[in-house]
Amino acid sequence: MTGKILAGVLVLSAIAMGIGLWYTQIYAFYEPVNATGSDDVQMTLLATGEPEVVLYEDFEAIDAGSSPIRYRACFTTSMSLPLMTETYQPVEKATPLNAPGWFDCFNAAEIGGALKSGEALAFMGTENIEYGIDRIIAVMPDGRGFAWHEINECGKLAFDGEDLPATCPPKPEGQ
Repeated sequence: MTGKILAGVLVLSAIAMGIGLWYTQIYAFYEPVNATGSDDVQMTLLATGEPEVVLYEDFEAIDAGSSPIRYRACFTTSMSLPLMTETYQPVEKATPLNAPGWFDCFNAAEIGGALKSGEALAFMGTENIEYGIDRIIAVMPDGRGFAWHEINECGKLAFDGEDLPATCPPKPEGQ
């Protein structure tokens, strides 16, 4: 009888730990981003290499302090894709990262498929928004826009402990 009770306690403990781990990965770390309403969406200009605010509405975003690549955002824009391609820096190999299922507006598979087919276009939002991390913006033809963070080449090298080439900005102190 004692063995059955002990086995039951172990099984229930494992189930509780599994539920707790699932909850923390899907819900606990993410927080809504408070929108400023004026500079939440920026893209890097071809002419200057500096980010500038673009026209946007319906901004919704989440982020987590546990990782610099957990940022996800959705918005709409009235700017046309042809105007954007002439004005902003394109990103060739953008790969959206999955968002938690409860963040309904961001579907990484849909965005990735649209980027791969050429239906959507990706632009540099802000390069090195944190050292080694770029904010990428993707826009669909219907004006739906998405943002996420990706590790850039300098970030990959820095995080792996490799020597940085001269083309990378210097690493901030303490990193």
